[in-house]
Amino acid sequence: MTDDTQPSADDGRRHDPPGEPHPDWPVIESATEYETGWVQAGYDLVEQPDGSRKRYYWAELATAVVVLARTDDQLLFVEQYRPTIRSTQTELPAGIVERGESFTAAGRRELREETGFDPGSLSLLQTVDCTTGLLRHRRGFVFAEDLTPVGRELDDNEFLTPRSVPVEEAVAVAREQPTNDATVEGVLLADAEGLL
Repeated sequence: MTDDTQPSADDGRRHDPPGEPHPDWPVIESATEYETGWVQAGYDLVEQPDGSRKRYYWAELATAVVVLARTDDQLLFVEQYRPTIRSTQTELPAGIVERGESFTAAGRRELREETGFDPGSLSLLQTVDCTTGLLRHRRGFVFAEDLTPVGRELDDNEFLTPRSVPVEEAVAVAREQPTNDATVEGVLLADAEGLL
């Protein structure tokens, strides 16, 4: 898997825009109807293979990274309250990829900020496009090991608590409700790769 950076929007964050339209699905018009510092939303007017036209609505989020950090026989998680769903989640460390950053550079930064550990080695496991029926959002999963404690540097909007979990319990913890897609996907991916 490559880890090169893609063009970015003007919000300072990395964005991985959609590719060229398929020849059987030409985009007649693309419009952004809503824009904030975190999300853009709009539609593509598409000609479908039968010749009919339809608006496909989308929301675009900045590219994100999810970190699977292993130290000895422990996997690092964070406990964080999510106002959007009004619930505290046990999650993998994660965050937005900044403009010009690779997934691994963003993973290193997020791991330091959220857990206070600096990895000796990082590798990109996989990138995925998320919720493709609605979102334009790419996520990269990074594996980190050889961790050294360096102290946390939380952003001003982060209120979270690091938590280490025995590797043999990581899948069960990731699947325990309430949970989220990035945590379940990341832990199952690392497990499938033989990293847990």
